[in-house]
Amino acid sequence: MDLIAVLGEAVAVLKAPLGREDVAQGWTDELRREIQEEISVARSALRRHGPETVRYLRPRLDEWMAREGVRPGRLHDVVTRTQRLLTEARATAR
Repeated sequence: MDLIAVLGEAVAVLKAPLGREDVAQGWTDELRREIQEEISVARSALRRHGPETVRYLRPRLDEWMAREGVRPGRLHDVVTRTQRLLTEARATAR
């Protein structure tokens, strides 16, 4: 699995406009853009500085979504998977 590719897929999904279900699950355009940007920054860091950079990434996207009241659904699943993969990569990089 290529972590940069997974992050790229997440960025692409989060760039798309919100659907009705997404809004019903608590997503706003601002939150979608902010989380997309956070994932994009992580992807850029990995591209520029190499895979060992993952040790310095501390994703807290799940906490962010919880504070915003986002409920499970399509985007929540994408973001949660992305965070899980970043966390797993970080744990194995030590």
